[in-house]
Amino acid sequence: MTRQRPQLDVHLVLRRSEEVLLGMRQNTGWRDGYWHLPAGHGEDGESATAALVREAAEETGVEIDVTDVSFAHLVHHRTDAPRLAIFYEVTRWRGEPTNAEPDKCTGWQWFPLSALPEPMIDYAVQAITRYLEGEPYSELGWQD
Repeated sequence: MTRQRPQLDVHLVLRRSEEVLLGMRQNTGWRDGYWHLPAGHGEDGESATAALVREAAEETGVEIDVTDVSFAHLVHHRTDAPRLAIFYEVTRWRGEPTNAEPDKCTGWQWFPLSALPEPMIDYAVQAITRYLEGEPYSELGWQD
């Protein structure tokens, strides 16, 4: 049996009171036209929180101090391959969100956590829903 080697993905739940920042994907080759959180992959030698801080700056232009990052939820899911998607909540940052990667995102918008837009990436909807319910972990896309 082959050992599983999941990809690490980090996701930013940037909260402004009861709203969350979402962007619509474009030109990525995966789920273009879907709403999603600022997110990215960890690089070799980089901690998950360091990856989150870097990705937030690269995608939205906001500066986050790692001490303002709080774990929100973990989803072990399977889309094209096994993935560990870590979701972090941030409620304090510097700067205003801007579309720093217009080739990959149509722009950022604030949405009420109670009224997420459609279509939205399924595992992100699940993570946000479970995080709001206080659940730290969930799974998606695995055959029983």
